[in-house]
Amino acid sequence: MARSLIGVILLALALYLGVGGLLFVFQRSLIYFPQPRAIGGPDRLLMLPVTDQQIAVTVRPLASPKALIYFGGNAEDVSRSLPDFGEAFPDHALYLLHYRGFGDSTGKPSEAAIQNDALELFDKVSALHGEVAVVGRSLGSGVAIRLASQRPVARLVLVTPYNSILELAQRQFPIYPVRWMLQDTYESWRYAPAISIPTLLIVAERDEVIPRWSSEKLFAQFRSGVARREVIPGVGHNDIGGRPEYLELIRSGL
Repeated sequence: MARSLIGVILLALALYLGVGGLLFVFQRSLIYFPQPRAIGGPDRLLMLPVTDQQIAVTVRPLASPKALIYFGGNAEDVSRSLPDFGEAFPDHALYLLHYRGFGDSTGKPSEAAIQNDALELFDKVSALHGEVAVVGRSLGSGVAIRLASQRPVARLVLVTPYNSILELAQRQFPIYPVRWMLQDTYESWRYAPAISIPTLLIVAERDEVIPRWSSEKLFAQFRSGVARREVIPGVGHNDIGGRPEYLELIRSGL
């Protein structure tokens, strides 16, 4: 009986450690889902040299004082947003970043690498345009808010934003010490208090990926009067972009 119990305990421990090991080794495969670029020829592509990598940016060049930088979701081909963004923002030059491993970008995605690429892109864009707005959706909301805390962004729009990916992972895997395992934590709450520019949070009422409470917690981190929150009713995480209010709200935030 005792041996049988010890065997069960050892088996459970081995299973726990085995699953934990797989989660640790393949954690970035659970965060990033690289997509190929579907839209745009060479005239719609900027290759940004960053250290030993080439970072692709889908662009709509425009000799304008205004520019918009867009950071997409973890499984998004940002080039697909070019037609709608081009129509919605006719007076903005557009720069849509393909994360490392996405589109034509080389390398492998990680929080540190993506944030570095975001800074490099902003510095290049701000040298060409006097007013640079930043939009981040889902995963990209964490990239956008951190960038806005480090550079003179003119306007900030966060679509389906989260308070912290670490926090979400801890709730999804409560039996594991996720805080010590997770390499890319995307803790947006750390940067919200440093934001002083007009900021808009666009939330999906029925978001099944980023819980509403996470967006609300992030909103509460901003100083009074800096941010406003708009909820699009009846939509989930992935279909929010199909509603007419989506681009209208982004436009209102710029």
